[in-house]
Amino acid sequence: MVLKKQILWLHKWLGLISGIVILIVSLTGCIYVFQDELKLVVYPEKYFISHPTPETKSTIALSKLIAVAEKNLNPGEKISRVDIFPQKNRTWVFRATKTNKKAFFYADYFTYNKRVFINPYLGTVQRIENTKTEFFQIVLQLHMNLLLGKKYGHVIIGFSTLFFSLICISGFFLWWPKKWKPKNIKQHFSIKFSAKPKRLNYDLHNVLGFYVLPWALLFCFTGLVFAFPVFKKGVNNSLNTLDTKKKNTIVQLDSIPQKTTNTLDNGLFYVLSKHALADQYSIRLQEEKSEPHDIQVRLDKNRTGNFYRYYFDQKSGQIDSMKTSENLQLGGKITSMNYDLHTGTFGGLTTKFLAFFAALICASLPVTGFIIWLNKSKKERKNNKLKKEAASTLSF
Repeated sequence: MVLKKQILWLHKWLGLISGIVILIVSLTGCIYVFQDELKLVVYPEKYFISHPTPETKSTIALSKLIAVAEKNLNPGEKISRVDIFPQKNRTWVFRATKTNKKAFFYADYFTYNKRVFINPYLGTVQRIENTKTEFFQIVLQLHMNLLLGKKYGHVIIGFSTLFFSLICISGFFLWWPKKWKPKNIKQHFSIKFSAKPKRLNYDLHNVLGFYVLPWALLFCFTGLVFAFPVFKKGVNNSLNTLDTKKKNTIVQLDSIPQKTTNTLDNGLFYVLSKHALADQYSIRLQEEKSEPHDIQVRLDKNRTGNFYRYYFDQKSGQIDSMKTSENLQLGGKITSMNYDLHTGTFGGLTTKFLAFFAALICASLPVTGFIIWLNKSKKERKNNKLKKEAASTLSF
């Protein structure tokens, strides 16, 4: 009984401390689950080519398209990443981003954050987006940083996620029936919609909290991986110790023909021909000449866990190294799937819908929990008042 009171105390106060943050993070998570699909519907003029492209038409060299993109930016703004889609009806997305990691508010966090959408077959700019004020970007920053910048907001989100994981675990102990009798089981597994508001609210908190528990813990685990690099490293190293068979796997690297004088163009040409059926290619451009070209191949639509990643020497154009999800040890495989697990994309639309509804239920728990606390506080105040009145009556 004493232990249950302690667990209840922990559950209550962690919920009161982090409830608003959990509500915000859960609601923004609901929206962001379908951001890949929604963007194509909301911004078709950005992501789809205006006029049909003949199948025989080839794309313009990436180096030339980067130059086109940077001409349409302000002086000093540089392209840092390119997202390439092999579909004939899709534009290529050129990202220009610079951040101030010490900023306190979101308004100061991005020095600039823009995207240039280019028809890669004609070299024409279709749209220029100020991503800093774009809706889904604001939703993402609210989800990750509460619009407070990475230095402060990220820490608040991280510890609130940790608190929520403890709330979920303590909630499970509080939910556990004292006796597994038919009547108790029904009360713990079903919502009595005909009940009075207080009882209905309690059922919504207690029963829905139980059903959403696996998803909530998955959100917490993957959120902690994003929030704390130390936690990610610990998970990676711990799981890798359980899987040593892939540690010494040697991958044979191909020799890259240098068809042009630009090594980035040559590397991309090789990757496109090697993985012609991939869904997306992402290139991270390096400012330092000593750093290799970084080209990531996403094999599955809207997923990051199934990939190839190539590093090309900028001078020679040859492959320095290559990573693939197939050859990762268990820890690396799990952490590389972290985004897919966090957003529910690992199982396609079915798991995305499940993640959406799970996040929606998670958003409801701080609200129903607060109402339970409010009702109990009112009841306690009322009882204390009656006791005082009774004591004063007896004194006469």
